[in-house]
Amino acid sequence: MKFLDLAKVYIRSGAGGGGCVSFRREKYIEYGGPDGGDGGKGGSVWVEVVDGLNTLIDFRYQQHFFSKNGQPGRGQQRTGKDGDDIILRVPVGTEILDEDQETAICDLTEVGQRILLAKGGNGGFGNLHFKSATNQAPRRANPGQAGIDRTIWLRLKLIADVGLLGMPNAGKSTFLATTSNARPKIADYPFTTLHPNLGVVGVDNVEFVVADIPGLIEGAHEGRGIGDRFLGHVERCAVLLHLVDGTSETVADDYRTIIHELEAYGGELADKPRITVLNKVDALDEEEREQARGELEQAVGGPVMIMSGVAHLGVTEVLRALRAQIDENRLRQKPTEEAESWQP
Repeated sequence: MKFLDLAKVYIRSGAGGGGCVSFRREKYIEYGGPDGGDGGKGGSVWVEVVDGLNTLIDFRYQQHFFSKNGQPGRGQQRTGKDGDDIILRVPVGTEILDEDQETAICDLTEVGQRILLAKGGNGGFGNLHFKSATNQAPRRANPGQAGIDRTIWLRLKLIADVGLLGMPNAGKSTFLATTSNARPKIADYPFTTLHPNLGVVGVDNVEFVVADIPGLIEGAHEGRGIGDRFLGHVERCAVLLHLVDGTSETVADDYRTIIHELEAYGGELADKPRITVLNKVDALDEEEREQARGELEQAVGGPVMIMSGVAHLGVTEVLRALRAQIDENRLRQKPTEEAESWQP
């Protein structure tokens, strides 16, 4: 399944049916009177969060969602049929934006949430509705109310507890593959990761979700590279894990580049709790490791952890540091071996 996190959708609610002008005409009934029914209500457009989806790929192949109009009223006091509603089913973490892509309509963060996007038009009154003591034979009926036509954007922001940040080839995908059952693509060239990956990581009998996004490069906030397109996926994270390639000759500059891009991106991303880790230390000797760590600590202005995803060096300590930054209500209890092996 391809990953798609932004989709433009055209929606239109149904118009209400018109009222009917009719009079009762039956043999042996001298004064039949008005009997025109009301028009039916137009269908509405809803958005609903469902479980089991993690992409907006369905909206690439269908962008137009038009509800049916209500049927007009008929004689013999018959009301027109209401138009059917349309439901847009989206994954958890979807934002609904107006056509300008800036005005937020709603933010859907829980399964089962259901929001009305375009209400169907009301049906018009038939002439039976206007009957009164002073107007016993009304010859008027109301037209149905028009539907709502609008263009919206669907933007998906994955729900994760930890977000991975770093330059291309900093070891983010390797870390995710080492600590979870996720199998992201790993290779020795930049931009191996082309779309976000999620993995469930367990440590000390609790589990949390880690999101890996494509690497950032200098000028990403101006459109260079592809990582800036996916920074929204780590906006909801409780803590950011910043991986720095220990084999790089410009460790401090690599760190500053990512921080600059976070600040240029805006929002609260740059202010989130962040743990900085010097990665790939298995490829360095003791002297090179301490030198790179000292340069990075001077740039960070605080302590820096060391790790090697390939050699499993320092991975558990990093996971425990991440766990300490996540609220208890976001953590999930890890299933025990007894519960996993139980069969009915």
